[in-house]
Amino acid sequence: MNRGKRTEISTLGEFGLIEHLTSDLTPVNPETVTGAGDDAAILHFDNEEEVLISTDIFMEGVHFDLTYFPLKHLGYKVTMANLSDIYAMNGTPKQITVSLALSKKFCIEDIEQLYAGIKLACSEHNTDIVGGDTTSSLTGLAISITAIGTSPRGRAVKRSGAKETDLICVSGDLGAAYMGLQLLEREKVATADKEDIQPDFAGKEYLLERQLKPEARKDIIEQLRKEGITPTAMMDISDGLSSELMHICKQSKVGCRIYEERIPIDYQTAIMAEELNLNVVTCALNGGEDYELLFTVPIADHEKITAMKGVHIIGHIVGDSMGCAMITRDGAEMELRAQGWNALKE
Repeated sequence: MNRGKRTEISTLGEFGLIEHLTSDLTPVNPETVTGAGDDAAILHFDNEEEVLISTDIFMEGVHFDLTYFPLKHLGYKVTMANLSDIYAMNGTPKQITVSLALSKKFCIEDIEQLYAGIKLACSEHNTDIVGGDTTSSLTGLAISITAIGTSPRGRAVKRSGAKETDLICVSGDLGAAYMGLQLLEREKVATADKEDIQPDFAGKEYLLERQLKPEARKDIIEQLRKEGITPTAMMDISDGLSSELMHICKQSKVGCRIYEERIPIDYQTAIMAEELNLNVVTCALNGGEDYELLFTVPIADHEKITAMKGVHIIGHIVGDSMGCAMITRDGAEMELRAQGWNALKE
């Protein structure tokens, strides 16, 4: 939150604020005919492409805590979360709209910081901001982003295409974002009511980055396209590996077997889990907010996938009757359960 110069939002009003935040936007995609500034954006897509649309909403106190979440990082993260949904469909993001509900505790400088993060994320992924809305809030900050993307006709990947013997793959490593959240929450409690005390995060920078500044895996989609691999099913890991894998299995009407020893976990994640007396594999399975890609590919692509940087084969698809399970390091089968993030859980 801004602690220096403070300009009240009421001095500009709704339309003045939108103009202030978007006046410097220049479209970079040919599909964007007109952007922010009218009642609706005008987009023109080639008939050879399918249009992908995804929407997420983020609520203060539910999805983020401004005690330790800088507004610029928040803008970056919520944008990346939406772009990740487009990549998870094997698409390319092209436009987003941004809608905000703001309480009176926010000033123009605060929202400039939020938008700076949104703009940075968009610039890194060649995505245009083409509109949105603002309104008042009695309960803090709410952010709703709609992402629009394209995929060549017939090439969009759903969750429902996994087949028996397909390989189960994930990008990157898992559990680090959750460990970053636990670290921030711990320090929030430890420094409560203590002025001028700065937490020491030395050696844990990666965990903080994964929580505060995640990256949508455009690079993995580009590698898959370069190798001529189209996943049979795919989604991003926002709610936890277990939950996402069970979504794929349910919609594809299949089962799965993954192997504990193959789940990619970063060294800092393991150290932090030990420090907090948490099971690191449980954190990797259920933590969420990694925004890595979970996908299945035909077994015939094994050699290509094995050669891909940043991709790990963690298991395979089996028949529906066999259910979903993880093979532990000692060879036992443990039933997978959807224990990841549930925004509507009491």
